[in-house]
Amino acid sequence: MATSLHISISEYLRTTYRPDREYVDGELLDRNVGKWDHARIQALLGAWFYNHEHEWNVIVATELRVQVSPTRVRIPDVCLVSNGPHPPVLVEPPILTIEILSPDDTYAEMTQRGNDYIRMGVRTLWIVDPLNRTGHVWIDGAWTENAVLTVPGSLIKVDLNTIFGQIDGAS
Repeated sequence: MATSLHISISEYLRTTYRPDREYVDGELLDRNVGKWDHARIQALLGAWFYNHEHEWNVIVATELRVQVSPTRVRIPDVCLVSNGPHPPVLVEPPILTIEILSPDDTYAEMTQRGNDYIRMGVRTLWIVDPLNRTGHVWIDGAWTENAVLTVPGSLIKVDLNTIFGQIDGAS
């Protein structure tokens, strides 16, 4: 949900919000905060990527501000970036962005975010849906379901059945 407060991008970038908010064309946007499955999937994906950072020459980050345009900042649940130093707010396209659906999120909202990431230059986007135990990858402007999510041209992949199994087994 958007707040009615309009602020400049510079004010947004120097302000800390708890929880953090996205910034779209002068407006602060509240993010749906995940519940157990969302939080657990985020932790498991973060751990999975962390364990493969050296092998894949990437760095994993969660809830990192990504300035997708001069007037927009999105905050993916998980993202992968190339190895090396990075600024506090990412301005170069991540290798991968992952959004984990919260109960109040919609695919229409994810598509809006996806379009922002694509315009920025992100090549691979994933959605993980804890409720339906599915994953989707952005292909040619549409979400396509797949149980094994990959980053084309790389070794990066996640078998979501393994991730979901860790949640189901821990319940």
